[in-house]
Amino acid sequence: MTNHDFTTLIARAERVLGQLEAWLPPAPPTPDWNATAFRWRKKGNTAWLEAVKHISAITPDDLKHIDRQKNIIERNTLHFLAKKPANNVLMTGARGTGKSSLVKAMLDKYASQGLRLIEVDKSDLGDLADIVDLVAQRPERFIIFCDDLSFEEGEASYKALKSILDGSISSAGDNVLVYATSNRRHLMPEYMSENLAAKHQSDGEVHPGETVEEKISLSERFGLWLSFYPFRQDDYLDIVYHWLRELGCPEEHILASRTEALQWTLERGSRSGRVARHFARDWAARHMDQ
Repeated sequence: MTNHDFTTLIARAERVLGQLEAWLPPAPPTPDWNATAFRWRKKGNTAWLEAVKHISAITPDDLKHIDRQKNIIERNTLHFLAKKPANNVLMTGARGTGKSSLVKAMLDKYASQGLRLIEVDKSDLGDLADIVDLVAQRPERFIIFCDDLSFEEGEASYKALKSILDGSISSAGDNVLVYATSNRRHLMPEYMSENLAAKHQSDGEVHPGETVEEKISLSERFGLWLSFYPFRQDDYLDIVYHWLRELGCPEEHILASRTEALQWTLERGSRSGRVARHFARDWAARHMDQ
């Protein structure tokens, strides 16, 4: 083979490789392990941990009137950081009462001790085993955070979560926990017809009770259940006043906000920490320069 033939062959091979590369998915970027929070991202067949550059800052002291829930999850998180036995956590109940904020507050307080957060959308739960494998050799302690979690009839992604929580032949690893929030305690819909399904019909399920057990078993795989409830009026006002002080409002403005703060809850149909913070932002913006 002459030098000319060899050069031509190399050029053809490079063109073929270039065409193949165009069809192959790009290599996932290397995670920035200096970050404290991540999101699991997917594009086509490529998935990666994306560092969160701007983290929503909230401290445990900002979360009022959920002291019992706060103490339990903080104790569990400290056990996890100390490499002691710790539980996966399911937080359920009224919207806006601090479920997801409590997880962020744990990161804010304990990131310096090696705590890390990975937010995973419900649609990506099928990748949980890949995420666990990706962080398995890291020295940090990772909380996989699933916010506003629930499943509709026919969704299969709950099975991946179920396997990671408890029951898979492979372990989730001692540096991974799952913290999830939901407005629905059993995560999957239950129907009156399932309670009536015990009728023996020609086309009915032989063991209808097992269908119900399948649905309930997912939430039971969380070792800790924490329930959150709507706030009383005085508790709601106390949270409003806290955020107004954090925003720098003078005391005379804070005391004058009571009536409007209560009207604000009537318009939104809810007394919650989220509603209180939204009102405080609006009130502060309108009164700070007066």
